[in-house]
Amino acid sequence: MPSPKKPFRFNVGFIIHEEIGYNHDFAFEFEKLKLEDLELRNFEGIANVGKTPQGLILQGDFSAETTLNCVRCLTDFDHELDWSFTELYAFDTRSETEEGLIIPDDAHLDIAEMLREYALLEVPISPVCKPSCKGLCPECGQNLNEKDCGHKPVEPDSPFAKLRDLL
Repeated sequence: MPSPKKPFRFNVGFIIHEEIGYNHDFAFEFEKLKLEDLELRNFEGIANVGKTPQGLILQGDFSAETTLNCVRCLTDFDHELDWSFTELYAFDTRSETEEGLIIPDDAHLDIAEMLREYALLEVPISPVCKPSCKGLCPECGQNLNEKDCGHKPVEPDSPFAKLRDLL
């Protein structure tokens, strides 16, 4: 049973002493969760840890919801995140990968930071609440999804603006 203070820290010591090919699932489910600056809701996932000749391979599949701010209309909206990853925790430095993950002496893995990093990779750089979002009026700031303020877009002050009429 994981600790309430460190819910993503679990013991894999028993897997180290098993035969190669053995694996075990660790299931996670939280209604609300905070990973440093990332707030998640309806978090679900499974971390499968298996033994290989080089170390323990961790395969994770997770999903959650988070609140993002639309870059067009500046309103908050719910966004679903789904992510997976595979990492190797090596038995020693000879089998170490680029990530430098080695099984700790106490055989407890804490994957909270890894979960946060992979979840952040799923957050869009410019989140939009819906593809048809009209954004804000550049003149008065009215949310154009709620009502039309009547302002017209400013015509570009360019010598090439007349060419648009040809299209």
